[in-house]
Amino acid sequence: MRIIGGLALAGLLGACSSGIVSPEAGTRPAPTRPAPTRPEPAPERPRPGAALPETPANLPARQPTAATPLPAMPAAPVATGATTAAMAGLVAGPAIETLPITSDNAKRALAAFKLSCPGLLRRTDSSGLTTGTDWTNACAAAASWSGDAAPFFAQWFETVQVGNGAAFATGYYEPEIAGVRARRSGYDVPVYGVPDNLIEVDLGLFSDALKGKKIRGRVDGRQFVPYYDRTQIEQGALEGHAPVVAWAADPIEMFFLQVQGSGRLKGPDGQVVRIGYAGQNGRDYTGIGKLMKDRGLLGPGQTSMQGIVAWLRANPEQGRVIMRENKSFVFFKELDGAGPLGAMGYPVAGWTSVAADPKFVPLGAPLFLSADRTDATGLWVAQDTGGAIKGANRIDTFWGAGDDARAIAGGMAARGTAWLLLPKGTLARLTAAQPPVPQPVTPQPTIPQP
Repeated sequence: MRIIGGLALAGLLGACSSGIVSPEAGTRPAPTRPAPTRPEPAPERPRPGAALPETPANLPARQPTAATPLPAMPAAPVATGATTAAMAGLVAGPAIETLPITSDNAKRALAAFKLSCPGLLRRTDSSGLTTGTDWTNACAAAASWSGDAAPFFAQWFETVQVGNGAAFATGYYEPEIAGVRARRSGYDVPVYGVPDNLIEVDLGLFSDALKGKKIRGRVDGRQFVPYYDRTQIEQGALEGHAPVVAWAADPIEMFFLQVQGSGRLKGPDGQVVRIGYAGQNGRDYTGIGKLMKDRGLLGPGQTSMQGIVAWLRANPEQGRVIMRENKSFVFFKELDGAGPLGAMGYPVAGWTSVAADPKFVPLGAPLFLSADRTDATGLWVAQDTGGAIKGANRIDTFWGAGDDARAIAGGMAARGTAWLLLPKGTLARLTAAQPPVPQPVTPQPTIPQP
């Protein structure tokens, strides 16, 4: 999510790449992560007319505690059409020691940062802000740091505001739904692996102007065409082309797990199968929450993931049609080990990891979010991406697994101010590298000759 990513979920209403769920998720095109096993057994598939069990979809969203965000630093208007952080305009943020970072928050962030360091050192930073060598000293210090973690960030980092710093944060989590490896009565929704006829093309191999761009599709005769969309797949287009990794009980829960990008399937015997993002059909993600809101199907207070799911359950036929308007479809693989991986290939941690747009945030970099709700405020580490997580200061927060995680993620929609934490000296280097802004020349008045 990452892989796919994040569903108020942002994706649902708008649109992470990891393999986790975000109310929005749209599918994060990428990998997955860990979470504790929920003690209660997964709910059985409800009989027609039976009372609906509590699921990630209908658990009430947790009510947030309001907070007042710190003000952004004065900045020039964001450059129109800026596609990277370096183009959006940068200004210095507040001193790190003045930010409300708790010891526990700093400890979690330091652990995530240390885990991300190998990726930071070797990855190309598409934001245009850093190179691998910029992170060398901070990563070396992190490896041997002991004691309180807050001074580590104050010693090695500076805050940088991208554009006007105005942030919007949604949430995602690792869902657990009813599912089994082998098909049985009541478990009829296939969880597909990657099809053998899905082809990914690196367009940069054909044109330098298309460097970094990829498309997915399939070969039909002598033509390369878009891959099957959600409707075609649900109607059997993958027959003979894709393995079935597992079987889920509920198509709505499976839809939302796709948005998250990864999750856990739990059978009636308590056996758990962890699945994560393995691929995607190449079709654009459409946030069904926004569609439903624009069409007047969701009233005030219904635009959370819980509200969306409740409507889909109450209107099954129309709901199926609406879900199919999201043509994006995610393929899965069974995961070994502890748990969901983010787009960097490392496990993501609840209350610590976020998905962000790598063109505006170096993956692996810490960031501080000062939000209008206390649970979203704090130090985070960008370890994931999301299909709907695009642009400067757009953040999808990861909350782990379990009832509390899904309740927070399902209602997360926080606004405030964001600052990146970059190695000290980065802003000065970037500023010095900027060409001087040409100053307008004021024409001198002509003095008439006598």
